[in-house]
Formats: sequence, structure tokens, C-alpha cells
Amino acid sequence: MAAYLRAHPGFLADNPDLYRVLTPPARVHGEALADHMAAMLRAERAHAAAMVERADGVLAAGRAAAGLASRVQTAVLALLRSPNPIDCVFAEMAALLAIDAAALCVEGHMAGARPIPEGTVARLMATRTVMFRDAVTDTRLLHGEAADLARRDALVRIPGEGPAALLALASRDRAALDPVQGAGALGFLGRAIAASLGR
Repeated sequence: MAAYLRAHPGFLADNPDLYRVLTPPARVHGEALADHMAAMLRAERAHAAAMVERADGVLAAGRAAAGLASRVQTAVLALLRSPNPIDCVFAEMAALLAIDAAALCVEGHMAGARPIPEGTVARLMATRTVMFRDAVTDTRLLHGEAADLARRDALVRIPGEGPAALLALASRDRAALDPVQGAGALGFLGRAIAASLGR
């Protein structure tokens, strides 16, 4: 029956006598007269409100993503200006990205970088370029003195030749490192760091 009415939307308008035998969605003046217009308006208003809420969520996510992309652009410009990209990562990157800590972690020796055991990048990242984590178990290894601030972290593989490396970002605010917003921008930042290091 529902399929028939969907296929023939004018059926009730063409047969108004049926309104008296249908169970109404609402009563008007105590009669068994269906106020279908009011029911249709309520349904459309609810649908419109749901669509507005969905649109607001999409817009908010878009604005946040644009904000992170803009911060990454600023961080890349800082890398370009810096005579020492490792110092830039440790001294400037956290503030530029609006997070709590940033560290360049390298399997091996690289002056100024945080050393990590061989195999750590492969173990943590597998084949991923960017990874976001809420359950962080190795905070001391990657974040050092900022470990207690890492309610969420993001790990970004630094591509190129030489020892395996990653950028470790930590934040108390989970929204600052949102997986939906940040993977593409942070992947680009990893490539920019690699270029700055000449990898």
C-alpha cells in the first residue's frame, strides 16, 4: 500500500472521502479528520532540521580541516626559512600546529633528533603514512617530557633515504589532531620535512 501511494502521490487528494476512514496522525476539533497537511509540515520540518544539523557538522569539519591545512602551510613556510629543520620541528612546530608537542624521531643518530630503536617506525606505522592514536602506550619513547600531554597523538612517516624517521605530534585536545581533518595535510608536512632534511 505504501509503495502504491508513493507511486500515486495525488491519490488521497483525488479521493478526499478516504480521509474519514483513515486513522489520522492528528485530530482537529475532535473529529476523525486527518490533518495531513500539519503532519506533512511536521515531517518536513523535522527533515529540514536534520539536514541543517548535518550541514552544520559538515561545515564545521570543513572549517577545522581548512584551519589545520592553513597551520600546516605556516609550518612548511617556517621549515623553509629555518637554517636547521630539526630545531624548527622541536622549537616551533607545536605552536604553529596548535598542539602540545612535536618531535622528530629517528632510528639512528641525527643531531638534535630523538633517537628511537631500530624497527620502531615499521612496527608502529606498517605501511601507513599518517596514523592517529587515542590509546598511546609508548609516549615516553616518542614524546619524552611531553608524554603526559598525549591524550591523542599523530605519527607521520618521514620518507626518503637514510634511517627510518617519523614526526610525533601530541595533544591534550583530541580535536586538534582529528583523523578526518588531518591525514592529507600532515602527510604533506612529512614530505616537507624530508625535503628540508635533504632525505
